[in-house]
Amino acid sequence: MVFYLFLLFAIMPIIEISVLIQVGTALGAPTTIALVLVTAAVGASLVRSQGLSTLMEVRNRMNRGELPGTQIMEAMLLAVAGVLLVTPGFVTDFLGLLVLTPFTRKRLATWLLSRVQVRTIHGQGFGAEFHQQQDPFQQQDPFQRPQQPRDLDGKSTIEGEYERKD
Repeated sequence: MVFYLFLLFAIMPIIEISVLIQVGTALGAPTTIALVLVTAAVGASLVRSQGLSTLMEVRNRMNRGELPGTQIMEAMLLAVAGVLLVTPGFVTDFLGLLVLTPFTRKRLATWLLSRVQVRTIHGQGFGAEFHQQQDPFQQQDPFQRPQQPRDLDGKSTIEGEYERKD
């Protein structure tokens, strides 16, 4: 994870600056700035329209009683695409458009959803501390009292007021 963060915050700006310098040299500074601003504006409007359609799909699936897992993952990817498109630079714009394209977004969302599901099944993902794996056929005694917390001495802890008499 640290390696990916290093790539994101150290290597990516260097690549962006390099590409911006090359495009600025070829097209000129005003044209390059205009292109960066136009891609940010177009990207923001595309993310908005795609996000609204994804939101409607989530609502339709929930109304039908289905779980909209893939659609929620797509909505998260749309947020990532929006951040990439608004970030100045051509490489991030390309990556944002790649995520924004419905074909690649659906494939990426399905892949990410399968990764999240596998991690939660094996107790490594979200809520792993709450879902202890137990035998579903194990009989639980409904009248079993919960265990009392123990002191360091191994005795039961009793809460209440006390008065010391010497």
